[in-house]
Amino acid sequence: MPDPLKYNRDYDKLTDEEKILFEINKKSISDFVEQSASLSDVNYATRNAHAKTYAVANGKFIISENISPKLQHIFDKKVYDLTIRLSNAHLKIIKGKKEIPAYGFAVKIKDEQGNLIANYPLVNFPLFPINSVCTFLKLFTSINQFYIKKWSSFSLLAQIAKVIPSTCTPSFIKNLFKLFHKRNDFILSFDFHSVGAYRLGDYMVKIKLAPQFVDKKFNKNKKMKQAVEEYLKSRAFTANVYVQFCYDIKDQPINQLNVEWKNSPFIKIGELKIGKDNLLNPASCENELLSFNPYESKALFQPVGKIQRLREEAYKVSLKTRVKINKLLKYDT
Repeated sequence: MPDPLKYNRDYDKLTDEEKILFEINKKSISDFVEQSASLSDVNYATRNAHAKTYAVANGKFIISENISPKLQHIFDKKVYDLTIRLSNAHLKIIKGKKEIPAYGFAVKIKDEQGNLIANYPLVNFPLFPINSVCTFLKLFTSINQFYIKKWSSFSLLAQIAKVIPSTCTPSFIKNLFKLFHKRNDFILSFDFHSVGAYRLGDYMVKIKLAPQFVDKKFNKNKKMKQAVEEYLKSRAFTANVYVQFCYDIKDQPINQLNVEWKNSPFIKIGELKIGKDNLLNPASCENELLSFNPYESKALFQPVGKIQRLREEAYKVSLKTRVKINKLLKYDT
């Protein structure tokens, strides 16, 4: 294989129009979070995405003994501490049994002193349906405004219509069928993926988490939150951690998120482990206020790309508003 391409800031640059739309979007995030307690009928302000927590747990990231020499200086310890949050992607907390099979597996990697090394918000769908930053910002703003009843459903449908063409790639359609086939499967049986690329030192990679030996029908008759808690209380969970390097921007595009990378093998760099009964209280204020902003990571682990760039301020706005509202609500469970 050729040497991987090196990170360049040009992949992240936003235009003036995109920056203006982003300011509007940030206001809609703040407005949504301010009303989120009533929207989800809970006693605290929630995130404006992945609002529902299934579980929070401690874990370990164990580096492979035969890791590539190119990465040995990046992972200079054999084992890293993790905090993990499992969630549903819906903006609201849905309390019925049936939920959309859109899941999050957010990982916080820490050093021996508990200092943050990297945040990775992973999801169970490997692609993203939008490449245009402007289209994404207009759609996300419309969704927020729809829920807080300031914009009509017609406006939201108009923005959704603009997204449909970018979901018609062979990669996207193939993965939609795979998700449909697994729609009733247990959350921990899914592979989880980074949304777009991340830096790994000087290089750019995508990340995949692949579970080992998880029964996809585990407690299928129970609500997902209950099933997850029962699984992690009764047994350990292990997943292989892979990265996929960017060697050629045509085969592994950074800002085209609706297609799979090709001609780049997945390389195992370690294993993620959650020990038996390592669950934390998901309802505690400390854990509910956990933030997995990938831009709080050390520079050599931060996201790459224009859509990714939006996450930095979006996470900050969401967290700042949640902290303010939850202090007012005196949420301290």
